[in-house]
Amino acid sequence: MRTIPKISSLFAVVAAVLFTIETKAQAQEEQPLKPEYLRHWRIGYGLNLGIPFNNDYNFTLGADARLQYDITTKTSLAFTTGYTHLFSPDKDSGFIPAKLGFKSFLGNQYYVLGEAGAAFGVTKELGNSFLWAPGVGIATKHIDISLRYENYSDFDLGQISLRLAYGFSSKKINNYQNSKLKNKTQSKK
Repeated sequence: MRTIPKISSLFAVVAAVLFTIETKAQAQEEQPLKPEYLRHWRIGYGLNLGIPFNNDYNFTLGADARLQYDITTKTSLAFTTGYTHLFSPDKDSGFIPAKLGFKSFLGNQYYVLGEAGAAFGVTKELGNSFLWAPGVGIATKHIDISLRYENYSDFDLGQISLRLAYGFSSKKINNYQNSKLKNKTQSKK
């Protein structure tokens, strides 16, 4: 089967990345958070193109929306949902993923992301499935490009997916949250 060598190679790459991250984390001293750091929300909209490991499908195409909450300057929680379409010569299928994830920046732009959740089939061929997706990416102020592996255990399907996204800060939410935080800080003085 052609998927076993690909999955083995992918796990080797992920293990090497995680080992590098762990080594880098141990080498650096932990720096305290700046008291003036104000947490904020980000919203992103992305297009996804994937190559499935299941021989029944040729490729996948999807769109998603991601809501991200920055815990610190280097870590974030993410909720992602959207629609993914599986293209096949015989019969196409589709599903709606709903994932929660954790994003950790390794520098100013590069990050690793781990997500887990459910995929809800929208055709009779697909029911519901647990899904998990480790990935790596690069994010600027507005552009986010990531590469991830997604596995859908009950669909007997895995894929490598490239995500191109546009994101922005949700200023209305951030301004409300920041004013509450400032009020708390001022009331403690």
